[in-house]
Amino acid sequence: MKISACRVIVCSPGRNFVTLMIETDEGVHGIGDATLNGRELSVAAYLKEHVAPALIGRDPARIEDIWQYLYRGAYWRRGPVTMSAIAAVDTALWDIKGKVAGLPLYQLLGGASRDGVMVYGHANGNDIAQTLDEVARYAGLGYKAIRAQSGIPGLASTYGVSKDRMYYEPADAAIATENIWSTAKYLDHVPKLFEAIRSRFGFEHHILHDVHHRLTPIEAGRLGKSLEPYRLFWMEDPTPAENQEGFRIIRQHTVTPIAVGEVFNTIYDCQTLISEQLIDFIRTTVVHAGGITHLRRIAQLAELYHVRTGSHGATDLSPVCMGAALHFDLWVHNFGIQEYMRHTPETDAVFPHAYSFKDGYLHPGEAPGHGVDIDETLAAKHPYKSSALPVNRLEDGSMWNW
Repeated sequence: MKISACRVIVCSPGRNFVTLMIETDEGVHGIGDATLNGRELSVAAYLKEHVAPALIGRDPARIEDIWQYLYRGAYWRRGPVTMSAIAAVDTALWDIKGKVAGLPLYQLLGGASRDGVMVYGHANGNDIAQTLDEVARYAGLGYKAIRAQSGIPGLASTYGVSKDRMYYEPADAAIATENIWSTAKYLDHVPKLFEAIRSRFGFEHHILHDVHHRLTPIEAGRLGKSLEPYRLFWMEDPTPAENQEGFRIIRQHTVTPIAVGEVFNTIYDCQTLISEQLIDFIRTTVVHAGGITHLRRIAQLAELYHVRTGSHGATDLSPVCMGAALHFDLWVHNFGIQEYMRHTPETDAVFPHAYSFKDGYLHPGEAPGHGVDIDETLAAKHPYKSSALPVNRLEDGSMWNW
């Protein structure tokens, strides 16, 4: 069997997705997600111009060798564009291998370590009262774990608070919109949110919160300490992680569990965080961290240091990535939780899939490969729309982390 064609499909059924289809001379095809939110066309061009021509004629069964070829063979290594492109190839090749074997992907990895994958949904509101109502809605849907975000008094907009409560998409304009941020207002408000959640719902559900890289390490330590009475499942992305050593300061001041890594691309981005046990959950994804092949390496390093997985799973990942992630989650021993933002009906129609939700858990299904496909005819009805993620400024006009 040889790779006979590679095609890049860009579509926008509610938001932009980049999908790589790898075809073989024996009629078996596989698909991989290459979506990089706000920079989709950069990955599409990388695949079309540099990766696809180099794959023609290769044996699709040689997944490890192809991964190393694309990573080590490129002098300009790493980065989100390169690693998202490699991930798309890797995911598609695993999909082909599963189809050839007639087995679901998790069986190829070593079989299931659990019966289902615990997922968390996003409850958000303009104020605490609205967020509480959304927590109740997700609890009613059967979720065991819920992420809670709330608007902040005095700020016109807040990360994680959307117009549509079920389908959150922050990329909202062709040119990035600008938001205003206040750390002081945030630090004063957030403990009130979680006090209200625990007062109304008790401690039956796992509750999570995303800081979204907004704080310095010492500010994150203060927040984590103030949230300790509410026993969060995790505090996500408390500070930018380019400086991995900064997480030592957070550890010195709080026992609130820490999750980080959705923007990481390789094992080197989190090597110190994991080996020094500065985090509790690693959030690297199939699509942005080089595919299942590389994600396995990260997870196996993490297992040595009692760090569990908690992969990013927002709607900027297509159902192709979600399907692959669920097979990985079902297999990996040191699994923690999987983010699950539901896609719109339009997206689900373009990407028919075998995975399903029940009682707070997802299961990838038993279809050969990763169990997700693409309806190209329907995808063509949803052309690409230029869309950018927002940026953040402090109240004095200084640029800040979004």
